[in-house]
Amino acid sequence: MDNRPIGFFDSGLGGLTCIPYLMKKLPRERIIYFGDTARTPYGSKAPSTIKHFSMQIADFLVQNNVKMIVIACNTVSATCLDDLRKKFPGIPVLGIIRPAAEAVAHSCSTRNKIGIIGTKVTIASHTYEDLIKSLNSSLDIHEVPCPALVPLIEEGIIKNDIMDLTIRHYMDDFVLENRLDTLVLGCTHYPLIRGNIERMYPDLKIIDPSEEIEGSIERVLKEKGMLAEDPETENTFYASDLSENFVRMIDRIFRDHDVNVEFRNLDLEEM
Repeated sequence: MDNRPIGFFDSGLGGLTCIPYLMKKLPRERIIYFGDTARTPYGSKAPSTIKHFSMQIADFLVQNNVKMIVIACNTVSATCLDDLRKKFPGIPVLGIIRPAAEAVAHSCSTRNKIGIIGTKVTIASHTYEDLIKSLNSSLDIHEVPCPALVPLIEEGIIKNDIMDLTIRHYMDDFVLENRLDTLVLGCTHYPLIRGNIERMYPDLKIIDPSEEIEGSIERVLKEKGMLAEDPETENTFYASDLSENFVRMIDRIFRDHDVNVEFRNLDLEEM
């Protein structure tokens, strides 16, 4: 038994999409979430900058006595996972990419045409493709960066013609030319536009890493005897810039959940 909270972090609000799945699967667990909304997006930044920011945030979570760190960001998972595990050897650190890669490798065959969308850094790293191929080398995989999607999502421009046109800009030729039937949402912001994508490309099977990560969290907690039984804290959501969009997205994502949320705006200079 371990009643300490699980720490989640992301470059902004996208990682929030992981939390409802965790609440449904492991309702006794408590969460500390940090969204680096003041410095988002990470996907177009240098890997050294991303590592610096990620180390700051992980330090903050450890100072708040988390029992596990979940990198709810594909860009950070692609660039910093090993570094974070080396810095915090006493705490399980989970990345979001491997569970989704395993889901692709186990559910797809040579008949499938698999597409991966993500930030520039995630796609340039080829982490998804390399992991999937290491598990199932016969799969046909294609990748494309979609750098404009995260800023639009962070601004709340979702149910909007601008978003639909931007998705089509990146995906129309990508889907058609590669004859895709499966799509990996390689950024935790993208589940927030999953409805747009499904409406425009109804024949695509969607694999959502925000959902797949929960199985890994549960497995590690059980293996280490760290499941919560009687948590004493509430869920707490931090942001480096407590914007109206962040608060609105919390309300949107958790509207069907009974959740207490404490908002705290953190000064980056204090981290």
